[in-house]
Parts: sequence; C-alpha cells; structure tokens
Amino acid sequence: QVKLVESGGRGVQAGDSLRLSCVASVVPFSTYGMGWFRQVPGKEREFLAAIAYTGNTFYADSVKGRFTVSRDDAKNTVYLQMNSLKPEDTALYYCGGRQWGNVYSLRLANDYGLWGQGTQVTVSS
Repeated sequence: QVKLVESGGRGVQAGDSLRLSCVASVVPFSTYGMGWFRQVPGKEREFLAAIAYTGNTFYADSVKGRFTVSRDDAKNTVYLQMNSLKPEDTALYYCGGRQWGNVYSLRLANDYGLWGQGTQVTVSS
C-alpha cells in the first residue's frame, strides 16, 4: 500500500528548531517530487517547501531562510528542518508526494496524489 508517514512534530518554545521526517513507500522514490504543507483549523493547506525529483528546492516566502527541505532517496525520506520557530508556525504539518512535478505544480496542494496523516507542531511563546 502506497503511503506517506510523517514524524517529528511536538511542542517547542519560540526560537527552537525541529526536524520533520516523511517516509514514503513509493517506488521509485527518486521519481517523486515531495512537498511540505501545513494547515490550521478553518484555513486552507498552505505550501511551505518542496523538493523536486531533480533535487531542486522551492520555498514559500513566509519560511524562506528559516526552513530547509531535503531528501535522502536511499531512505525514501524527505525532511523539513525548521529553525527559529514562531508561535504562528503552530499547525498540522503534512508531506505530499507526486510523481515528477515542477516548480509550479509542486506548490499546489491539489496537484499532489499522496498525503500523509500529518504531524502536529505547537510553538509556545
């Protein structure tokens, strides 16, 4: 069964760092573009960062310079390193996957065919 499983979310203080992981049971993982999104109740899923199958990375302006996306194709895993966390970063964080993809499609939640169950990040002031 194809699935994505996120982990690493927890409660932290403002200014702390966290690394989220997403393990994908897709083959071959190297052909998949992977993205990170977050969602708070009552709002749409927000694009944060993505890494294409080529290794190119893309970021939302709101997290550029604080968040870093990376991938380890040998482990079928994509990561989101989050630094200088703020209370407004509190959300449910999701990883998404789609085969291939480009700088445009990887920013759009509707273009992803695979989603994880989400991992909660809570940042206290």
